[in-house]
Amino acid sequence: MTFEKKKSSHLIAILQALFVTFLWSTSWVLIKIGLNANLPSLTFAGLRYTLAFLCLLPLVIFNQKHIQSIKNLTKQNWLELFLLGVLFYAITQGAQFLSLSFLPATTLTLLLNLTTITVAFYSIFSKHEKTSIIQWGGILLSIIGILFYFLPLSSTQSNQTLGLIAGIVGLLANAVSSIYGRHINSKSKINPLVVTCISMGFGGLLLLATGIITQGFGKLNINQWMIVAWLALVNTAFAFTLWNKTLQTLTAVESSIINGTMLPQIAILAWLFLNETLSEKEIFGISLVLIGTLIVQLWRYIPTNKNKTPSK
Repeated sequence: MTFEKKKSSHLIAILQALFVTFLWSTSWVLIKIGLNANLPSLTFAGLRYTLAFLCLLPLVIFNQKHIQSIKNLTKQNWLELFLLGVLFYAITQGAQFLSLSFLPATTLTLLLNLTTITVAFYSIFSKHEKTSIIQWGGILLSIIGILFYFLPLSSTQSNQTLGLIAGIVGLLANAVSSIYGRHINSKSKINPLVVTCISMGFGGLLLLATGIITQGFGKLNINQWMIVAWLALVNTAFAFTLWNKTLQTLTAVESSIINGTMLPQIAILAWLFLNETLSEKEIFGISLVLIGTLIVQLWRYIPTNKNKTPSK
């Protein structure tokens, strides 16, 4: 491949990745619209991921390589994929949908953006990764940003408190599933599509069953079914497939930066379509969190002196 072709394919991958983050950002607006139309939050989430699982399933079962990979799964592999499905879909996504029924989209996005910081704390205390002074600065910056956004505390209604609790549960579950998913991918070497499809099937079906039992199915009109179908087919199944394709071209740093653009994207979309306004103080807080998390996330990819061969 010539230099010009490489440059062109790299630019296409960047644009595709940005498009995926835009699709994922629009999910928050569509979810809020569905929730405002009185769709039961857990049932809504369960429908999205169960349908997305059904969309991904043909890509797995009609691929002989993936079928052979599934046949080779051990009982331990199946248990790990089930636990990943429970963590990342049933708990994380269920908590996010529940939280969105009480909180503004931007507030929840800000909380979930702290996943990187939470994972960094895990790496620090488990001694899996040495944290530099620069990364500590990023963590401190993110904490200051959170304080700027939420303080001073106003008298919070009980439903908003429930939303914050659900959001924190979603944050912690997201961090744990991120660590656990990384462990599965590095240890088992199962194809990412197979991992996603199976874990999504377990988690989505469990979430749907929980939602129907606790909240009922709800009455969906044609517009609400279109929202569910779009979220499942386009924003989940298609977006995941396209994102995986971009990872074959983009570096980890580039993917991290592009993924980090979701916070401002969601804030802008929520302002345009959900009438969620932000004060100057809140915008400043969000900016600090965004910069802080990017520092923590990207600094690990910057080579340090210890990795260099000493001169003789």
